[in-house]
Amino acid sequence: MPQVIDDPGVPGKVAQALVDCLGQSCVLLDDDVTSRGAGIWRSDHINAKILVRPCSTDEVSQALRICHEHGQTVVAHGGLTGLVGSALTTQDDVVISLERMNQIETINPLERTVIVQSGVILQTLQEAVAEQGLMYPLDLGGRGSCTIGGNISTNAGGNRVIRYGMTRDMVLGLEAVLADGTIVSSMNQMIKNNAGYDLKQLFIGTEGTLGIVTRAVLRCREQVASQPTMLAGLESFEKLVQFLKAMDGGLCGSLSAFEVMWNNYYRLLTTLPATHQPPLAQHYPYYVLVEAMGADSALVEKVLVQALDDGLVGDVVIAQSDAQCQQIWAIRDDVGHAMEQGAVLLFDVSLRIPDMEAYVEKVNAALQQKFPGAINYTLGHVGDGNLHFAIGVGEDSEASREVVEACVYEPLAAIGGSVSAEHGVGLEKKPYLDISRTNNEIELMRCIKRALDPKGILNPGKIFDQLNDA
Repeated sequence: MPQVIDDPGVPGKVAQALVDCLGQSCVLLDDDVTSRGAGIWRSDHINAKILVRPCSTDEVSQALRICHEHGQTVVAHGGLTGLVGSALTTQDDVVISLERMNQIETINPLERTVIVQSGVILQTLQEAVAEQGLMYPLDLGGRGSCTIGGNISTNAGGNRVIRYGMTRDMVLGLEAVLADGTIVSSMNQMIKNNAGYDLKQLFIGTEGTLGIVTRAVLRCREQVASQPTMLAGLESFEKLVQFLKAMDGGLCGSLSAFEVMWNNYYRLLTTLPATHQPPLAQHYPYYVLVEAMGADSALVEKVLVQALDDGLVGDVVIAQSDAQCQQIWAIRDDVGHAMEQGAVLLFDVSLRIPDMEAYVEKVNAALQQKFPGAINYTLGHVGDGNLHFAIGVGEDSEASREVVEACVYEPLAAIGGSVSAEHGVGLEKKPYLDISRTNNEIELMRCIKRALDPKGILNPGKIFDQLNDA
């Protein structure tokens, strides 16, 4: 095998060893790597010299074994839809992309499970199981790009957490490769398995810092025959909270989404040059998208009539077709339009619902004090305590990031909130981890990291600083 790179140092030796072991078609070098985008929300390119595209768990294992022997740092890549910098690289890293591990291996309609490789696109999985009369409940705006492995590594949430839970609630088993190449195959296909430690939890939500997930057993549900969807306008946050309670109780467990848009976000998305028509007038302080999967439409109408009679809702429109349902959801999902308004910074926080109104007011007051004229487009999965901000403070928002982050994150400490509801920590939220986790919790995380990755080669510097003894 000819020498593929002249570099006599560690990167050159690693590249040669990877090519010798996996073949040239599996290993990209130099310009073939740096010509790739660093993420769908980013304008820059991958900053690395070596990218490996394995086709199997065994090939991931061989690649990690080589990197471990050389002390070579590794960053795993999925769909690159992340928002906290978990997949960012340096020129000294090796990227392991799971893009070719994209097979749906088995769909079991009777047991309502599916076995997939981690490079499968979420929407591809949703459509495949639907053909078998099943539903994979996880759903989020990046469904057409994000991968199952990425969903698992960040414990993705999305639109239906209020009913179906986070990604970890849908993972029955998985296969992962440790830093030294050891394969941990825990492909449990049972809903109940209480025999010892639940090892899959070591890899769900840990952002590729403890191992690389290669395959998973996922729990599906029966496909629903109805999906009533509506949009309501409300006059106050107090009424919004009462409306959530009324809908959740009145719909007898079928409430699957309770998505809230503050007025400025709804107005932005339903005013030219946005392409969405406003289903309701634009003067309400809050707009709530309600979805009740599997609910009887007569029950939905009954509960809504009661909410109107009780004065909780100012106006409401119920989707009369799949097209109208998609139009309502499109308003909620089009966060990209907010990003097109100029330089905006995106945030994802979690807190108790009773604290939300005062928290948003405190954040906005702090922003106005620091940046007069700042705009904070606000929306979120309020039914499960998750808010999203798209904040613009002028043309140089990125240069003001630290000040804006302080405005958003510091008020969370007093109310026991989290700096990350569903996007993870990565690089972006690492300085604020101690707002949401105690020193003892963080030290325990470090102990687990040292045990599973003693050389510190897996996604180094993400979540917390590189370990001193790595």
